[in-house]
Amino acid sequence: MKKILLLSDTHSYIDDAMIKHINWADEVWHAGDIGDLRVTDTIKAIKPLRAVYGNIDNKEARMEFPLHNRFLCEEVAVWITHIGGYPGRYNPSVLKELQMNPPKLFICGHSHILKVQFDSKHNLLHMNPGAVGTHGFHTVRTMLRFVIEKEAIKNLEIIEIKR
Repeated sequence: MKKILLLSDTHSYIDDAMIKHINWADEVWHAGDIGDLRVTDTIKAIKPLRAVYGNIDNKEARMEFPLHNRFLCEEVAVWITHIGGYPGRYNPSVLKELQMNPPKLFICGHSHILKVQFDSKHNLLHMNPGAVGTHGFHTVRTMLRFVIEKEAIKNLEIIEIKR
C-alpha cells in the first residue's frame, strides 16, 4: 500500500500547509510547472518524489525531470505528464500513446483546474490536481491524496488550501 500526494503547478511556491500533507504521504508526485527547484529539493528531503517538468520550467528542471514519467506503483500503471488534456480532448502528442498503451492512471497538470474523471473509452482514471502554487487565476490551491493498494486506487481526497 502506498499513500500518494499528487500536486502540480507550484510555480516556485512551497509552504508549511503543503509540507503538512507531504509528511502524510509515502510518495509525492508532481505534475509539472515546478518553477524553482528549491520546491522539489524541499519535497525530496522529506519524501520520495516522482515529477515531470512543465512548460514554465527551465533547463535545470528539464535536465532533472522527464517530460513523461511512466511507472508502476503497486500494480497500477501510471503516466504523469504536464500537458495531457482531458478525456475526449487529449493533447494530440499523447493521444496516440494513450490509444496504443493506456495506463490505468493518467495524470496531468497545466490547466490549474482540479478534475478527476474516468475515461471509459481508454479504460483509465484521469487526474489533474489543479494548482497548489500562488501564481495563476485559481482562487483555491488544491492537491489530491489517495492510496494505491495492489491494483486499486482508493480513498481519494481533495485538499483545498486558502490562497
